[in-house]
Amino acid sequence: MQKGWNRVIPYLLILPNVLLFAVFVLVPILWIFYLSLTDYSMLSAPVWTGLANYSRLLHDSIFHRAVANTAWYWIGTVVPGMAIGLVLANLLSMKLRGLAAFRALIYLPGVISSVAVAMTWLWMLDPAQGPVNPLLEFFGIEGRNWLGDPATSLETVIVIGVWTGIGYAMIVFLAGIQSIPESLYEAASLDGASGFRKLWHITVPLLKPMTLFLFITATIRSFQVFDLVYVLTGGGPANSSTTIVTQIIGASFQEYRMGYAAAMAVFLLAATLVVTLIQYGIGSRNQAAE
Repeated sequence: MQKGWNRVIPYLLILPNVLLFAVFVLVPILWIFYLSLTDYSMLSAPVWTGLANYSRLLHDSIFHRAVANTAWYWIGTVVPGMAIGLVLANLLSMKLRGLAAFRALIYLPGVISSVAVAMTWLWMLDPAQGPVNPLLEFFGIEGRNWLGDPATSLETVIVIGVWTGIGYAMIVFLAGIQSIPESLYEAASLDGASGFRKLWHITVPLLKPMTLFLFITATIRSFQVFDLVYVLTGGGPANSSTTIVTQIIGASFQEYRMGYAAAMAVFLLAATLVVTLIQYGIGSRNQAAE
């Protein structure tokens, strides 16, 4: 009898979490998948249409633009943000005066609401009143309407996205660097290794678990980017900065095409899952090879 209870108690302890996961994650995912196979406007019951919404996705040029923009945002933010975060973490791991203030200053954008960050950059990049254009013109760079020009709107959002993500990457890398034994750097110094060789041959290899974690979480965040884009450009001008999530919000709450929006959401979920599994597989294989 006692052995029977010992087997049941662990399942009872995890039961609340399993129920919460089923109610708030699994059931919504299944519901979204069902809606993606229907024509649903929230004003009447869903009408089964099969794969019609997915077929429409294949011929929707605006959705194709949103996929390309999301991919470009992912490429433009993840690797540069992690690289800059690693360099800053390496610099701020040194024992210098005022490091706490610099760490807090760099991490600050990561704890501020993305809407507040976007509103601040809207003012700074205002072509008539913002301080960015006069500053650039002081250095001989011609100012322009960075967010209102289709040629620069997405790249400007990417730069702001990198800036907001640097602090989090820096904190994670900094925690990893501080866990590396100091004796490794001292031994490398005795062998005449330069600062760059220490970074490349000691710091970077020992930070692979943190790098994999940041790469996966940053990928998921970049695929789901919405608030920053919505406040800065609204996806425009001329869909030049629209992303998959802005298209989902537009189709669902502005055009009331919930079935079509659900199909885009399923596509986004599948793309995120595939890319994350590939990254996890590559990272796990590299760690196993070591």
